Amino acid sequence: MERELVLAAMLRRLNTVTGLDEADIAAIRALPIIVRQWEAGRPVVSDGDRPTECSLVIEGFCVRAKTTFSGQRQILSIHIPGDIPDLQSLHLHRMDHDLIPVVPSTLGMISHASLRALTRTRPNVAEKFWRDTLIDAAIFRQWIVNVGQRPADSRLAHVVMELRYRLAVVDRTAGETFEMPLTQEQIAEALGITPVHANRVIRQLREAKIVDISRGRVVVLNEAKLAQLAQFDDRYLHQSPTL
Repeated sequence: MERELVLAAMLRRLNTVTGLDEADIAAIRALPIIVRQWEAGRPVVSDGDRPTECSLVIEGFCVRAKTTFSGQRQILSIHIPGDIPDLQSLHLHRMDHDLIPVVPSTLGMISHASLRALTRTRPNVAEKFWRDTLIDAAIFRQWIVNVGQRPADSRLAHVVMELRYRLAVVDRTAGETFEMPLTQEQIAEALGITPVHANRVIRQLREAKIVDISRGRVVVLNEAKLAQLAQFDDRYLHQSPTL
């Protein structure tokens, strides 16, 4: 795969949310990256692992998840092309959750050693990665509120709105349509509800002509109603270096 394609989504996203100068871009482009294909469902890293590299999502979708002792899984976040979802493993040496592709995905593996060398020699790039992890934390806070305080239909609407905004930054939307390749069971795990309840909510939003979710794709039917149902305020995504 051409190196420009490997880095395109990440550079686009980082430039949007953090701002990059030409020296930053050149330094990131010089990172050694090993491209690997990963099948759906096979963890990239698992709870308890001690990874020596971070993974860049080049193509596909991954989720972070925690599983209880009784086998119940909670999806904690969704990760799209351009994300480095396990960047914290650079400093938190033992994983405390799983990172799993939900569809066959292309990942770029970047060694911790090369990332440490980059951040030590390029403090400005280190600041960009630090800001990126803070945005990640802001998204986590919003997901806690979403699962803990909103009704199920608002939870789903919020996840849909967030994913649409984030995919638009990396040019992965087509008008009102975009990919969300989660099964109904995985949607339920992201919302903290049962698969039966998730099926009912998906059907409810479709019948209300607000959003249609089927076969891994989302079609927004009424953006105003969707945003109102989601109680959506995109400030937490910090999609500008000034925010």
